[in-house]
Amino acid sequence: MTAFEKYHHRRLACGAEFAALEMPARRTASFQLRFLTGLIDEPADRLGLARIVEDTMAKGTEKRTAQQLSDAFDTIGAQTGGGVGRETTVFRCNCLPEFLGEALALHAELLRKPIFPQEFCDVAVELGLQELTALEDDPSELAGKLMAPQAYGEAFGRHELGTAESLKKITRNDIHKFWGENFSAARMQVTVGGAVDVDRFATLVDEFFNGFGGDFDVADRNVPLKFTPGIHHHPKEAEQQQILLCYPGVAITDPDYHVERVMLSVLGGGMSSRLFTEVREKQGLVYWVGAWDEHPKGSGMIFLGASTMPARCDQTIKTLLREVDRLGEDITEEELNRAKVGIIAKTQTHGDITRARVGELSADIFHFGRPVTTGEKNERVLAVTVNDIRRYLETHPRDRRCVLTLGPRAMESAS
Repeated sequence: MTAFEKYHHRRLACGAEFAALEMPARRTASFQLRFLTGLIDEPADRLGLARIVEDTMAKGTEKRTAQQLSDAFDTIGAQTGGGVGRETTVFRCNCLPEFLGEALALHAELLRKPIFPQEFCDVAVELGLQELTALEDDPSELAGKLMAPQAYGEAFGRHELGTAESLKKITRNDIHKFWGENFSAARMQVTVGGAVDVDRFATLVDEFFNGFGGDFDVADRNVPLKFTPGIHHHPKEAEQQQILLCYPGVAITDPDYHVERVMLSVLGGGMSSRLFTEVREKQGLVYWVGAWDEHPKGSGMIFLGASTMPARCDQTIKTLLREVDRLGEDITEEELNRAKVGIIAKTQTHGDITRARVGELSADIFHFGRPVTTGEKNERVLAVTVNDIRRYLETHPRDRRCVLTLGPRAMESAS
């Protein structure tokens, strides 16, 4: 954080949690409205409902048609978006600072006064069914969908598209009910950043969302995350074999999170990473290879993935696991420093800086319950040592893992 940046964090009278990052040197402003509801709140026989609710909320309000709402955003040059996750639903907006109030008012309108026109509800269901069919032709995405229930359990492992059977059951009444039962100011986290008058924006949030929804307690959800180790093969006629491995990592709030972050950067953080150079370039085993982590609140999961020839499936799996283990034996200071530089550089180069920083602030409020400065994060990254990586690998064994393959040939082993 520079001398020209300042964080704010408080609970508003309307019930929403509010955080802001003043960046007066920026020429843009951005905000996110994060609601504490997502895929885990769907009825078990209506999977895919949360995404349809998010998609149809902007298709008409008591005041405007879908086209009129879209035109209103375009008139002020606001760039909007959204998405549904396992635990939350997010609405994003990027605009010029002078139009922040108007953009927020439009979001309040679509969130508080949606009418869910029948024709748009029908279209959303039909599009969901088409996307499910298209997913069969995207082996990488399909493998992720199939892996999720093993990694997280049936509830946390749900896919945003649901199933064909569940989508066909969804009605307009289901959509309206889910919105009414899960969206409220009490479940809302608002983050804003850029050249913004913080107090003025907070006042507008209170004004626009006062009395919105009930006082829902997300603590009552109590949805368990269940990791199930095992080996799974899903036969599919294809020229390539998709491979996914996962095993438990640490939560974002864990002291070892930044050690894990640097370790994964050494493994899969670009064309100089271990997996790219050793598995792809030197051995020619794979078409693509990667390592990443995911973080439901309070937990974490590490993933390794690759695409290879079916005959090379077993060799590729063994090589992936070997490269992780080998880090504890021969990781170098050069690799460590290169990974740190790459992580820190991304904080200044990833897309629109204002929007990215607001996105990070939103995630920090969700996971930590407070703003976490970029400087604090970077300091923790810089503090990671070779011995930290070795200690992490020793204290976080990879013997409990889930292995999934998608393709024409089942693996012979996963050890």
